[in-house]
Amino acid sequence: MNALDQAGTFRLGHRHVRRLGYGAMQLAGPGVFGPPKDRAAAVAVLRAAVESGVNHIDTSDFYGPHVTNQIIREALHPYRDDLVIVTKVGARRGADASWLPAQSAAELSQAVHDNLRHLGLDVLEVVNLRSMLSVHGPAEGSLEAPLTALAELQQRGLIRHIGLSNVTAQQVEDGRRICEIACVQNHYNLVHRHDDALIASLASQGIAYVPFFPLGGFTPLQSTLLSDMAAELHATPMQVALAWLLQQSPNVMLIPGTSSVDHLRQNLAAAGLNLPPEAIAMLDTVAATASAH
Repeated sequence: MNALDQAGTFRLGHRHVRRLGYGAMQLAGPGVFGPPKDRAAAVAVLRAAVESGVNHIDTSDFYGPHVTNQIIREALHPYRDDLVIVTKVGARRGADASWLPAQSAAELSQAVHDNLRHLGLDVLEVVNLRSMLSVHGPAEGSLEAPLTALAELQQRGLIRHIGLSNVTAQQVEDGRRICEIACVQNHYNLVHRHDDALIASLASQGIAYVPFFPLGGFTPLQSTLLSDMAAELHATPMQVALAWLLQQSPNVMLIPGTSSVDHLRQNLAAAGLNLPPEAIAMLDTVAATASAH
């Protein structure tokens, strides 16, 4: 049995994929802009991920822009039959590396075609609409127009499944009246737990929840309790943080990113780390402590 199978699988669209996948954002240059310092190393990480059994890769054509998807194509095309590549649209990059909304029907159509071309695909398996009502986190507001535009591209056969990213529970509910929602991708980790109720709701509906920044993102998780528990379990703090996420709910699917093969292997090893109930209870206090400060 592949080590990743210890974490199980969950439905993503019409396929069941392993719950521990790989996020390709860090394969671009600093600030997710421009080319990587070492393109060969980026290719090596992707190949190592797939060889290790990863069959869920998360990307976007606005990483770079275009850079990450081009590296994925170079490393993995033609793709394995079981590999699910999930991308996202709804933003573009300014010349100064800024993140700008790109939510019009024309911009979304262009983004879908750019993803198809740069990945070398005829159809995109899953496309997440990234809300840009606020760059810093979910903000209430209507996503009807961009989601309807994506649904039309789905009807044309360019997209198999649609997901949502950086959204509120109300936006998920509203979105499901427009099209079937395959997954939700929001900021969530050991100390950032605003989506606890949403995760439970999605689980009851069989919808995948994919936390981004599972290890803290640009400000990595830091906790004495986390470090102490990792030492007790003979694991790294990041492995414990990932294992905690996997044990939150069966619909949680992880996409930790790294540009290092060694870090990739450390992350994937979290699939086999089973945290005892008392460890879960202790780690649950980390969020409460963080929110109190």
